[in-house]
Amino acid sequence: MNRPIRNIAIAALVLFMALLVNVNYVQFVQADSLNAKTGNKRVINEEFSRDRGPILVSGKPIAESVKSKDEYKFQRRYPDGKLYAPITGYFSYIFGNDRGIENTENGVLSGSDNRLFVNRVVDLVSNKQPKGGSVELTIDPLAQKTAASGLEALGEDTKGAVAAIDPQTGAILAMVTQPSYNPNRLASHDFSEVQKAWEQLTTSPNRPMSNRAAQEVLPPGSTFKLVTAAAALENLDMDPSDKVKGGRSLSFPGTSFKLPNQDGGNCGGDPITLERALNVSCNVSFGSLALKIGQEKLAEQAEKFGFGTTPLTQLPSNASRFAPVDRPLERTELALSGIGQFEVAATPLQMAMVTAAVANDGNVMKPYVVKTVRSPNLSILDQAKPERISEAMSPSNAAKLRRMLISTVDVGTATSARIPGVEVGGKTGTAQSTPDRPPYAWFVAFAPADNPKVAVAVLVESTDIGRDEISGGRLAGPIARAVIEAVLGK
Repeated sequence: MNRPIRNIAIAALVLFMALLVNVNYVQFVQADSLNAKTGNKRVINEEFSRDRGPILVSGKPIAESVKSKDEYKFQRRYPDGKLYAPITGYFSYIFGNDRGIENTENGVLSGSDNRLFVNRVVDLVSNKQPKGGSVELTIDPLAQKTAASGLEALGEDTKGAVAAIDPQTGAILAMVTQPSYNPNRLASHDFSEVQKAWEQLTTSPNRPMSNRAAQEVLPPGSTFKLVTAAAALENLDMDPSDKVKGGRSLSFPGTSFKLPNQDGGNCGGDPITLERALNVSCNVSFGSLALKIGQEKLAEQAEKFGFGTTPLTQLPSNASRFAPVDRPLERTELALSGIGQFEVAATPLQMAMVTAAVANDGNVMKPYVVKTVRSPNLSILDQAKPERISEAMSPSNAAKLRRMLISTVDVGTATSARIPGVEVGGKTGTAQSTPDRPPYAWFVAFAPADNPKVAVAVLVESTDIGRDEISGGRLAGPIARAVIEAVLGK
């Protein structure tokens, strides 16, 4: 072989080796990152053309893929889209699936989960398109519809949320947000309409794509008195019959500030029993108790109920908070914190967890919304197992607080939750916000008392109803009662 031919052969060999190395680098090193890269049209087209698995409630799809007559072969469809949008999220060609179960269970729904490797091999051998598995939710469809109807009945401009959970397992039975949105608009194959819908939804001041039940963190008002009462029972060794300060207002030495009661009344005397204080939601009593308990113990009690954490991992959620972590509270601030004001803020889901723990002998259960995950051939890949997060209070003290909440429904401020033949425990909350906006109306409840099946929290953030008519018992109480009746089949 002469020298020029030898040089050309060596050069060709080097180029071939370089090509071989590059192919292997792309296939085995960069493959995952390239597939995950935003805007990779080949991957997007492949996923969008796949028979994506359904999301189910009581065996019926609330998200499913049906055959389409265009190039993408399948169309994602959401029956009752607005009702379940905060939970399902959406699946869009342009905007992906960055929220809801569509996001967190994407691997199974798309068929790309490692547990479905055998299914993919079988599909490949038989020349079939990969098919996704299914996800069954814990939602009670009647409770979900009842909660949504309750908020809608307050007017189309109403903003609010409902969260209901099974106290004994943590399974989420209802999770409703108003306003909501229609995910079918984002799943459409008409991409100009998808873009138009996205701009409308993301620029709306009402934030319809926010899951208010798990993400909206607002002052819980007097529903937080459950936490303060629990701290008093646990740390001050109190009983419901023990006397606490009552009267018209709570004074603070060295300042002119006074903490009044919501209605300006005297709570029925001074002193009054702890049970009476909860029955009439006496601000003076619970402000005074917060001072006796102290910031550290009250913060610890809130943390035991789940404040400061995001235990729901299957959906976007925000942590509730008790107080600033970087400084001690002034006495006035601590008293206001004891009645769910100042910087105390909670999600409806968090307040449902507090109520559920009281109903469940003090045990806080991890909330979850996915019950079962199955492969395309219906074999079970994953099944929810109830998990206790913490013991917020002793069983004996939880029983005392339960009885006080039942008497609050029987003879106190929470009578709007009464259900004939069922013992219901409940508490109202009307949280002040700023002088230029109406208060927030809250209600928490559980039932039946001897074998709790549901704990619910209702938040009415705003509505067209006049400011003077807004109260937790009037607006949120009937919704809580209706959700309980739906779960119990009443």
